[in-house]
Amino acid sequence: MKRLLAFGLVAIALLLPCGTAPRAQALDPLDAVVGVRALVPGDARTADSLGTERQGSGVVIDAENRLVLTIGYLIMEAGSVELLLAGGAIVGGEVAAYDYDTGFGLVRADRPLGVPEMPLGDSAEAEERAQVLVVAAPEGERSVGPAVVVSRRDFAGYWEYLLPDAIFTAPLHPGYGGAALVSRRGELLGIGSLAVGDATGTGRAGAGNLPGNMFVPIRALKPIYDDLLSYGRASTPPKPWLGVQTVEVGGLVMVRRVSSGGPAERAGLGKGDVVVSVGREPVLGQADFYRKVWQLGEAGVEVPLTVMRQEGRRQVNLRSVDRYDFLKLDGSF
Repeated sequence: MKRLLAFGLVAIALLLPCGTAPRAQALDPLDAVVGVRALVPGDARTADSLGTERQGSGVVIDAENRLVLTIGYLIMEAGSVELLLAGGAIVGGEVAAYDYDTGFGLVRADRPLGVPEMPLGDSAEAEERAQVLVVAAPEGERSVGPAVVVSRRDFAGYWEYLLPDAIFTAPLHPGYGGAALVSRRGELLGIGSLAVGDATGTGRAGAGNLPGNMFVPIRALKPIYDDLLSYGRASTPPKPWLGVQTVEVGGLVMVRRVSSGGPAERAGLGKGDVVVSVGREPVLGQADFYRKVWQLGEAGVEVPLTVMRQEGRRQVNLRSVDRYDFLKLDGSF
């Protein structure tokens, strides 16, 4: 596996551009990648965890309607958004949509950006060993780096997030937030979300873990795109949200933090609690925990948990909520 990855990375380095790329021509689809800067009020629910000044990248996917696709955490609860272009130009924008389930966010520019849109590709092309480009422009000037898709698998995030068939690439690109994952034909395959310590998914410490990035596949956008434009979010029934952050350790799901004022805090869950079961169903890992909670019904459903703590097992009942109602979002949502 190491030999294969090394060969792939060398091959891409020879075939594809890297480093900071010059803006060669007006119709270059890579020019669709722009900077995104958001200012978030200090009393926002996510201010402590994500900060009040957030910066990353976005991709123009509809030039006529001035729509820029980015990763949602950059613009979640934003009071103002700016788009940064090459040469130092700054264009105002507004949050057009945010989808918690996929992690996508949409920004609408106040005026035309003067750059081409990037065509949407097929995420199925980002199969293992595929050669791709990672394109970022957090400061407005784009940088392009070669990468290899090293795995495709489900990704469970500590913030009650489960993404099916996520795209993992290597080597690590530092400007991953909202970055474009681009095919060699110049088509958008995914949007950058995270840096990960083990892109191959071996999960074994000391097993030659390969740092890399996780991308949200563009395929996840297509079923909800019309809803995002019409309602600012997907129209599917909201999943129950507990306001609990967890970490999986050896198959056990342990509470690392609870959201202030959220259902978990109100029910008395705390750091170090281990979630043993949902109802009578044992919890077999983080992804399994989420699926079992979501199978109970829509947001608002009661969620019965069994947790283990130092003094023994305890039954806890949480009244779930809709996370959109918990966040301090713009009135357009």
